[in-house]
Amino acid sequence: MRTPRSLLASLLLLLFLLLLGMVVAQRHVAVQEGPLYRTEGSHVTLWCKVSGYQGPAEQTFQWSIYLPSASEREVQIVSTADPSFPYAIYTQRVRAQEIYVERVQGDAVLLHITELQDRDAGEYECHTPNTDERYFGSYSAKTNLTVIPDSLRVTAVPQTLHRVERDSLELKCEVSKSTAQHSHVSIAWYRQRGGEAPVEIISLSRDFVLRAGGTYAQRHATGDVRLDKVGETTSKLTIYNLHPSDQGEFYCEAAEWIQDPDNSWYAMTRKRSQGTIVNVQATDKEFSVRLETEKRMYIVGEPVEFRCILEAQNIPDRYFSISWAFNSSLIANLGPNAVPVLNNEFAQREALGQLKVAKESDNVFVLKIYRLRLEDSGKYNCRVTEREKTVTGDFIDKESKRPKNIPITVLPLKAGFAVTAISRTPGVTYNESFDLQCIIKPHYPSWVPVSVTWRFQPAGSSEFHDLVTFTRDGGVQWGDRYLGFRTRTAIEKAESSNNVRLSISRASDTEAGKYQCVAELWRKNYNSSWTRLADRTSNLLEIRVLRPVTKLQVSKSKRSITLVENRPIPLNCSVKSQTSPDSHFAVLWYVHKPSDADGKLILKTTHSSAFEYGTYAEEEGLRGRLQFERSASGGLFSLTVQRAEVRDSGSYYCHVEEWLLSPNHAWYKLAEEVSGRTEVTVKQPDNRLHVNQTHRNITVLENQWVTLECQVSSRTSPSSQLQVEWYVWRPGHPEKEAVVRLSRQSTLRYGDPATLGDVRGRLHLESPSPGLYLLSIQNATVQDSGAYDCRVEEWLLDPSDRWYKRAEDLSGLTTLIVKRPEPTLQVDTATANLTVQEKESFQLDCNILSRSSPESHFAVTWYNLRAKEAGGHAEEEEKEEEEEREVVLSVGLDAIFSPGTGRWQDRLCFQRLSAVLFRLSVLQAGGADSGNYSCRVEEWLVNPNGVWYRLAEEESGTVAVHVQDAGSTLQSVICSNDALFYFVFFYPFPIFGILIITILLVRFKSRNSSKNSEGKNGVPLLWIKEPHLNYSPTCLEPPVLSIHPGTID
Repeated sequence: MRTPRSLLASLLLLLFLLLLGMVVAQRHVAVQEGPLYRTEGSHVTLWCKVSGYQGPAEQTFQWSIYLPSASEREVQIVSTADPSFPYAIYTQRVRAQEIYVERVQGDAVLLHITELQDRDAGEYECHTPNTDERYFGSYSAKTNLTVIPDSLRVTAVPQTLHRVERDSLELKCEVSKSTAQHSHVSIAWYRQRGGEAPVEIISLSRDFVLRAGGTYAQRHATGDVRLDKVGETTSKLTIYNLHPSDQGEFYCEAAEWIQDPDNSWYAMTRKRSQGTIVNVQATDKEFSVRLETEKRMYIVGEPVEFRCILEAQNIPDRYFSISWAFNSSLIANLGPNAVPVLNNEFAQREALGQLKVAKESDNVFVLKIYRLRLEDSGKYNCRVTEREKTVTGDFIDKESKRPKNIPITVLPLKAGFAVTAISRTPGVTYNESFDLQCIIKPHYPSWVPVSVTWRFQPAGSSEFHDLVTFTRDGGVQWGDRYLGFRTRTAIEKAESSNNVRLSISRASDTEAGKYQCVAELWRKNYNSSWTRLADRTSNLLEIRVLRPVTKLQVSKSKRSITLVENRPIPLNCSVKSQTSPDSHFAVLWYVHKPSDADGKLILKTTHSSAFEYGTYAEEEGLRGRLQFERSASGGLFSLTVQRAEVRDSGSYYCHVEEWLLSPNHAWYKLAEEVSGRTEVTVKQPDNRLHVNQTHRNITVLENQWVTLECQVSSRTSPSSQLQVEWYVWRPGHPEKEAVVRLSRQSTLRYGDPATLGDVRGRLHLESPSPGLYLLSIQNATVQDSGAYDCRVEEWLLDPSDRWYKRAEDLSGLTTLIVKRPEPTLQVDTATANLTVQEKESFQLDCNILSRSSPESHFAVTWYNLRAKEAGGHAEEEEKEEEEEREVVLSVGLDAIFSPGTGRWQDRLCFQRLSAVLFRLSVLQAGGADSGNYSCRVEEWLVNPNGVWYRLAEEESGTVAVHVQDAGSTLQSVICSNDALFYFVFFYPFPIFGILIITILLVRFKSRNSSKNSEGKNGVPLLWIKEPHLNYSPTCLEPPVLSIHPGTID
């Protein structure tokens, strides 16, 4: 039975609890404490939260401002529930998301002003409408915000520096501010390379604490990285002993901090300077390799990881390939592109997700076996080979290194069990749910811990990843690879068994794939450590997530386009219908050539409007000639190929992919379709090349110049280049021969030297005007005769700046006849009679009346034509005369003498009285010299090759020479004169018979008297000095040559 005191205590306690509940249930709105100072143009956030409320967990927040110009007037800014809440001056900024509210929790929000303006200064109020049964507590809170000018300035000189490894680097940065409020400045230096994230080098915090980034911490500790203040506003970064990895863009970043009333520091503004590009040339190419693993002994089913670590300088700029080996057998290769290539056995394990070969970083390469087998015991190793990239893009091996082998031992399992995965819904559609169950047999007692892991291999992937694990101690551990599963996945474990069920709701294509569960048996050791006894992997469960039925239709119409090169090729791709108004399209453009089996990719535009050039565009150099457009309605896509080339001809078509947004906000390809083809024919410009076809005949004399003409009357393009080549058909030759070629680069090339002979040095080619080409042959020879023509090739420049031959044409034939001069040699053919006394001399003149050329040379030969009797007695038969031809003297065109027989020696004197008059004097004439004399003249000319040839020959008239014997002068006189002989012996005979007898007596006496005289002077008749012919320089040189007995003067 309770006493009154105890009853009173109970009442007091009840009253206290009621009061306490009232206090706890009181609403309280808190806002960020002010005043707050923020810089103009910065992104500002103000927090607001409510506590002690009743009603829904998600509260409504309303933000307003009281401007300094009207501090009593509320101006509404934004609300989490009412879109019409903002006043007109803020409506546009709210709609443009320049001002918005971020809900952190149901009862806490952040007000964002993305670009603070000067007019945003004032007193801000956060209000929460009442959701309680009654009003109790505070429903709003206020804070002041002051907008100050942004005065932070960060400047550095932009430049590009080239350094060698181990050099020093100094960079300066000037930071200044003029803020009236008390503020601090922090400075940090960063290095950025390519598209990589910036790397912090060193920083000076707002509290003046100097700290180096993780990459540069060790070098800062050794003094190789320093940050010094060299003035009021300037700081200097110094890096000693530069590494090749230091190259990149260096810049400094400064932030201005102000302390808020809650004693927290806030970065009002943050700016960075312009960058300095630093290139560091490496000097060391050595590298080393080491192999690491956690332990050397494993149990079947345990994972093992081998790490091959490469230590070298400037690794990102070098090429390395890595190979993994097991017991000297190759496991996998990784080339410079880091794509693994595994052998058959390990490739199968890798496809099942049991093995992985990857590049973890630039210098760390990993071999990981997720489930060891007994046969995995052995020695493992890696080999690193440095490779060099040639100018052709190929790689050549250089130095290769490998560390020591690492042996491991895999022990057998100590327990065995079975795991099975089942599902009643292997196929679902979007937004439906499906369950997976992992059944473990046999049922182990509760003291045997079992962990179950659901693993997932997405459709189209070859790797499994941990999805969720029911740990050995009953907890749930989610994998970090698929965080999206966590919000739509439930896992539970049956109390009576170790079976684990996985339920996934709102399925999408990201949940499609293969599932399997892995169960592990554990044993807790005496020292609280755990030992895994065994593990089993279930069968694979393939879950198919079906997509909506597509309505995609692409225009199949065909068309043909024919155009001239250098014109644009317009290509269209039209989507006639689509599955959803929200569909996005990826368009792939292809071209098919007759010589190719399949089309080649030109350009791809993804559903996110990103561009990717295909292999055909890269190979054919189309990147600079492609233009892609998309209509505003979204259903028409256009591709234009600028400056078309002949090789661009082909069949073009587009491949359209329709993409939709899945329930988990991931894009997926729903369908694809190919359009009709557009046949494109790109042709070269029409051939307009024409060469004059007129046939010509030219006849010239040897040694003259002749000019052959090649006239191009029209051409395809004024900018084309012409190549002209001359040919000749010579008489007696079956084929034409190349003479000379003028290339389109204006270089000369002659034909076969053996065929051309000496004409090569006599050719002259010129082009006095565009399209006119003249071939001149200097000092033409008979061998130059033939039929000449020219072949003209026209070359055009295609859109890729490559020259190609567009056309060629032949000119008409020009027949060239080179003749020698017509012979007009004429020698005096008049006959003459000449009587000389014995021992006297006589002259034989050879007179050339006309010659063919002033350049003619002559060869002269004198002949003696003597008549001899062929019969016996004069009374019985008639006398027959025969001419006996004997060379007296021959003078060649080179003035070389060839005398006749020996009887003429020492008795000849040759004289050249003029260019056309030659005289031969015969000295000491004798009776044997009687006869007829004539001269034969040969006319010689030299051809342009310097070779003499005989043009003509003529023989003069005869000169009858009678040499009288010194002892029978009268007889000789009478007998030598026919008229006198007949007058003396015939006419007077009948009348003057007596006179004839008298004359005969006188003649007989005269002969006796002559014989007596020869007897007195017999010595000269009995001894005659033998003459000799001696040629002196005076006699050999024209114009006068004299020959005397025994000597030549």
